[in-house]
Amino acid sequence: MADLFQNNRRILSVWFPRMGAERLLRKARGTVSGPLAVVADHANMQVLCSLSAEAEAAGVRLGQPLRDALAMCPHLETHTQVAPAEAVFLGHLRRWAGKYSPWASETDPDALALDITGCAHLFGGEEGMLEAIENDCARFGLTVRLGLADTLGAAWALSHYCGENPTATRSGDAIDQEAYATRARAVKRRNWERGGAAPKVSTMTRRQTRIAPPGQTRQAIGMLPLSALRIDDKTVTELNRVGLRRIEDVLNQPRAPVQRRFGTQLGLRLDQIVGTVGEPISPARPPLNFSCRMTLPDPIGLEDDVMAAIDRMLPTLSRRLSEASRGARALRLEAYRTDSTMQVIDVGLARPAASPDRMRPLLAMKMDALDAGFGIDMLRLVVTVHEHVKPEQHRRLPSDRVPEERSEMDDLIGRIGARVGLEAITRLHPASSHIPEKTSQVVMAAFAPPNFDWQVIEQPRPLIMFDPELVTPPEGLEQVPRVPDSFRWRGRRFEVAAAEGPERIAPEWWLDERAWRTGTRDYWRVMTTSGARLWLYFAHGGAMTGGWFCQGQFG
Repeated sequence: MADLFQNNRRILSVWFPRMGAERLLRKARGTVSGPLAVVADHANMQVLCSLSAEAEAAGVRLGQPLRDALAMCPHLETHTQVAPAEAVFLGHLRRWAGKYSPWASETDPDALALDITGCAHLFGGEEGMLEAIENDCARFGLTVRLGLADTLGAAWALSHYCGENPTATRSGDAIDQEAYATRARAVKRRNWERGGAAPKVSTMTRRQTRIAPPGQTRQAIGMLPLSALRIDDKTVTELNRVGLRRIEDVLNQPRAPVQRRFGTQLGLRLDQIVGTVGEPISPARPPLNFSCRMTLPDPIGLEDDVMAAIDRMLPTLSRRLSEASRGARALRLEAYRTDSTMQVIDVGLARPAASPDRMRPLLAMKMDALDAGFGIDMLRLVVTVHEHVKPEQHRRLPSDRVPEERSEMDDLIGRIGARVGLEAITRLHPASSHIPEKTSQVVMAAFAPPNFDWQVIEQPRPLIMFDPELVTPPEGLEQVPRVPDSFRWRGRRFEVAAAEGPERIAPEWWLDERAWRTGTRDYWRVMTTSGARLWLYFAHGGAMTGGWFCQGQFG
């Protein structure tokens, strides 16, 4: 039954090709007339990332540099892209799409995917559902392109590339690039131009439609260009160079040679688009949002005014978090400016917290990065990451001071992380291994509490450890297990004053580590006459030649 249901799936792809520009037009409520474009920074220049219908009619195109677009269309109105606002708008569209299917999710920054299996009959069939969606989008003022197939990859391809023909990358006169004999045969084939019988032209064309009938996915996508496979442009160019321009050209080729030459990603996309490899659609979980906003009667621009607004919003946000037994782990401040732009400030906490005293200092440290522009008319605080927190008992034994110390340390980690990033602050945790360099592991301090369960090692370990470095005995002496009286290390000569050892450590036989291919090691603590205390070992040799090495330094 599971396989039968899987084969009868119907996936609908809803693509909004002008979502960025049309979102601004909806927000303007008819006050903007003429061509409009959304601009984003790319490779140290501004390029067009979304266009209105009037802008496309004026001749500008997506990906075009802004300076070239203004030269072609001087009256083009431009706005800076606000990716977080577009993501929120797409979330609103996903909730609207829930009226057609409960299984809806975002696939691209401007596209949705719906699993409409068993839902189309409620709207008069598949054509009726697509017509209803188009009518809704027309009322919203949005341009939409739809694709319906048995797989997500095929539906995405139909919505993005239905009706487009593949273009050849070959340049110049094609007949001039062929051999002389081939050109001669081509002249004979065109004898109908000299009065001969005209060639028979087939009137049967492969009609492309946005709906692939059940079980006919391969026929519906065969004539689409290779870009519809969701592969990178470099792979598309390489395939075009060998004469493969349509999806059916690649599907008809032996899979092993194609995948070996062009990578496994191409094979995966081919399997996904024909349904050999599943690509599920996961509906978004109902969000548990914690946010608050403040709309200002007059624009503000001073840091003190912004902090005063934050002080009024934080208690409300803290109360909502406490009522849900949640703690903020990441906080975002959204500052909406009067020129319809927005700036975002993100801060992270080392431990989930709902107290305003834990969040305010982190926001205050980031105020120097806030640019008010022509003024800020609305502020919004959003908890982007939150976790469940348990209530703590305040009465503790006098000797139990670890939670209080941890709270102070977490506040310090949060303040430092606001400057350098939480991922840059690390701590050591014990690891289960007898190998000296593997007895600890580095973890992020913000997401791992301190671990006090360290194994007590009878033999002391050096304060500084590094990769083993070769130690050379005096000239004329061989590498023997006995500690030499003198040796050379890092270009210097050292005289041995005292040595303590050995401590024999065997490699982990179940792992093949290159550093331990020299076999069992005998470690010595060596004191030199210059005062250096080194950690030397003699490798007895295994798969590689052994000898004396230095791996650490005491103090």
